[in-house]
Amino acid sequence: MRQAFPRAAECGFSLIELMVVMVIVGIATAAISLSVAPDPAQDLRRDARELVQHLAVAQNEVRIDGRVIAWQANADGYGFARGTWQGVAGSAIPVVSTAGALDTFGRDDELRPRQWRVTPVEVTPAKPVLLTSEPIGASWQLTLRHGAATVTVQRDAAGGYKVR
Repeated sequence: MRQAFPRAAECGFSLIELMVVMVIVGIATAAISLSVAPDPAQDLRRDARELVQHLAVAQNEVRIDGRVIAWQANADGYGFARGTWQGVAGSAIPVVSTAGALDTFGRDDELRPRQWRVTPVEVTPAKPVLLTSEPIGASWQLTLRHGAATVTVQRDAAGGYKVR
């Protein structure tokens, strides 16, 4: 007579169960890494928010001092300049008059020249923005582009700024 061996109690996981758990963990990891991936426009939006703060400071400076401040950008950064500004006939770009000295705020923490976080940044329109002491002025907008990322800075007629 054959003696039957007692069957050992089942313990542990089967290979199928382990594979299912690994697939679930892989899907969860992929979903988390996709949601954590940096937004390509994040640095551009941060630059736009800081630009709005600096434009507001410059606007207040103009109202206190009375002299016009111009903001000008290029692909690498932007800066403010204060001087005697005049328009050129037939041109939308203002120029500095020879009668006044140009102040580029090199020692001013708020209005000193700045670099964009990401470069190159295309600014539209490319002409300088003049900030005057008028409390109510024309509304305008600037578009900042870096690659596929686009951010718009808007100024309303009352002098308020928005980043979109």
